[in-house]
Amino acid sequence: MTLHYRLDGPEDGIPLVLGPSLGCSLHVWDAVLGELTRAHRVLRFDLPGHGESPAVPGATTMERLAGLVLDAADRAGFGRFHYAGVSIGGAIGATLALARPERIASLAMVCSSARFGEPAAWKERAGTVREYGTAVMAEGTAPKWFAGEPGPLGVRLLADLAAADDEGYAACCEALGAYDVRADLARVAGPVLILGGKADPATPSAHARELADGIAAAVLVELPAAAHLAPVDRPAATTAALLTHLTAAESAARGTAEGASADDPGTARRPAAAPGAAEGGWVDERGAEERFEAGMRVRRAVLGDAHVDRANSRKTAFTGDFQDFITRYAWGGIWTRPGLDRRTRSAITMTALIARGHHDELAMHVRASLTNGLSRDEIKEVLLQSAIYCGVPAANSAFAVAQRVLDEIEETS
Repeated sequence: MTLHYRLDGPEDGIPLVLGPSLGCSLHVWDAVLGELTRAHRVLRFDLPGHGESPAVPGATTMERLAGLVLDAADRAGFGRFHYAGVSIGGAIGATLALARPERIASLAMVCSSARFGEPAAWKERAGTVREYGTAVMAEGTAPKWFAGEPGPLGVRLLADLAAADDEGYAACCEALGAYDVRADLARVAGPVLILGGKADPATPSAHARELADGIAAAVLVELPAAAHLAPVDRPAATTAALLTHLTAAESAARGTAEGASADDPGTARRPAAAPGAAEGGWVDERGAEERFEAGMRVRRAVLGDAHVDRANSRKTAFTGDFQDFITRYAWGGIWTRPGLDRRTRSAITMTALIARGHHDELAMHVRASLTNGLSRDEIKEVLLQSAIYCGVPAANSAFAVAQRVLDEIEETS
């Protein structure tokens, strides 16, 4: 059998495969797709018996699921590709990274685990679904999937769960019961992003931390107010984390794989780093236009389309060059560098703006820091730290600005 999949994004984009969670269709990625498809050719697939994929005859294992994903990638013309998956989707990615590392350019495991609990519990769930159907699973799933109310996309995903094929769902449960890569985590090569939800009852923070501790190249990001389906609960923060991860992976590939094959999504589209770059740090050999396009993608991801569209609509012959300068050098030259993640860059930026008293810019970057995954408590800690090193009056003004922004966000939400 073959998996149903959908392709989005430019045909010459960087290959990226997105895997869904158990019970979900490929639509679990809908809320983050827009930003990811600016530069990537995205393949989303349905698990067997989910969405539009038929159930797999016979027993299902994680290795068999990984093979079906490779088959879909082959049919899409992908050679080496980036991979991100939610829950069982992340487990499929780990299985691919262990079995076929030459195909995986980078891995992101979202609300996933090295082991999802006792096999007996999954066998029991499979038996329940075979006897009563998947509709029985939908009854108590919403509080596990979503930190708040489901919303339109959440309602659709719950309907997808109720409509899933009973045998297909049960077989995936058995694959999850047999899955255990704890002893193999050290063999998973980077770059790897572990993205967890702090409000996830299905795979709590301990699961994400076990993955991050076991995988040498892993970066751990935990999102506040995100349950098991982080791309649905916190789409902007999930997008920001993924784009930071993908940008760093592609930059690292350019710096270490001079002369790589055309199948390599991290190097085929851009020149490799100059000789000696390893000793002197990352060398940015992108052209001006490519740096501008990368900067615009990051600027939109961090500040939001509405803000950037407003700024662009206000451009005049007098201010246009300055707007282009900001996009090309600040966002394209600095924010796209691989050395720091966006959470860290947000904290540094807020501190600098507090020190200089740039309150309008600070308000904008308080909003951006939430998008980049900082919690309100973490923003508070940045402001408290600034009181010591930037001065109490500066921090006092910063707290007033941040409180106004947070109140506005709460009112509009």
